[in-house]
Amino acid sequence: MTAPTPHHFTTFDGHRRIASGPLPDNALALRRALDNGAAGPVLVFDDSTGRSIDLDTSGTEDEILERSAVRAAQLAAPQPAAGEGGKGGAGPQAAEPRGRGRPKLGVVSREVTLLPRHWEWLAAQPGGASVALRKLVEQARREHAGKDRSRVASERAYHFMVAIAGDLAGFEEASRALFANDLEGFARQIADWPADVREHALLLAHSNG
Repeated sequence: MTAPTPHHFTTFDGHRRIASGPLPDNALALRRALDNGAAGPVLVFDDSTGRSIDLDTSGTEDEILERSAVRAAQLAAPQPAAGEGGKGGAGPQAAEPRGRGRPKLGVVSREVTLLPRHWEWLAAQPGGASVALRKLVEQARREHAGKDRSRVASERAYHFMVAIAGDLAGFEEASRALFANDLEGFARQIADWPADVREHALLLAHSNG
């Protein structure tokens, strides 16, 4: 099963899926559902996070399409890391002067707080602290990639479930199975849920690759 891409969205009217795909398509589906007196609640989900998002459906369809395209681009843009550009944090610093022959790596400078013994160890590594830290991060990314994907998928499915299925039978048991990475148990617990909700929860719960 292939998990959704970051640019994929899904709209539900109650427990019924009424749209899935690019955000503009979902925005129009939301507007039409509201105009037709949908029983609701009508929720649009960002499938990369499982969270519902608010959309402005006022105006003409062309205006809705234009606004939702801008919103989709904003949601797809990389988010600043904690402490970047905000009060009390260290944002990106000016690029360091490059020495002769030093390649421009596209690195970003931010504040890192370590104990003295950590700085001593880093300084003693080949290439210095920056090179050593990059190597450590890349190693950790490789070693924990599978667990990280699984955690993100579990959180994604859980956010969706809280918004739309919190009152369904087996919700607590399904949540426990989800965070235990027991996808077979998770599937059993939600087997009696409305078909669209069950299928979408399973889709979100499966990590990529």
